[in-house]
Amino acid sequence: MITLRSYTKEDAKQLAKIANEEGITKNLMNIFPYPYSLTDAINFIEFAIANPKRIYAIQYNNELVGGVGIHPQDDIFCKNAELGYWVGKQFWGKGIGSEAVKQIIPIAFEKFDITRLFGRPFHNNIASQKVLEKNGFELEATLSKTIFKNGEFFDELIYGLRVEEK
Repeated sequence: MITLRSYTKEDAKQLAKIANEEGITKNLMNIFPYPYSLTDAINFIEFAIANPKRIYAIQYNNELVGGVGIHPQDDIFCKNAELGYWVGKQFWGKGIGSEAVKQIIPIAFEKFDITRLFGRPFHNNIASQKVLEKNGFELEATLSKTIFKNGEFFDELIYGLRVEEK
């Protein structure tokens, strides 16, 4: 069973364990460090606890397995929020990411005054693209070589999911 819940301080050791995987961080922004230490986990959990409407732990069979977050934009992009998610490598291939995104979509549109939720996977992250597509996101744009990670350029794909204007 997959559920979304708030992070707790007790999650720190498990978070540090599952997040400390280069296979995860290679497809995330640099703010998600590798190696991922217990101190990183504690700092992140403090941030998540301070932002309970935005950041959720993904739980699978009563075990912390990843995270999902809603990142509202501002200024002229104020009707948009970016979606971010990851699942520990040992839990890949179980549909956990797809189910977590399915569960976060109504939360995003209910808790925030937005009309569009978007995700920006790297062009080579096929699994993440499939997660978005399974949940009704449409490919809106491909931006060539806009991502620079670990000394390499990657294309940025922008997927969006829209609701009628609020």
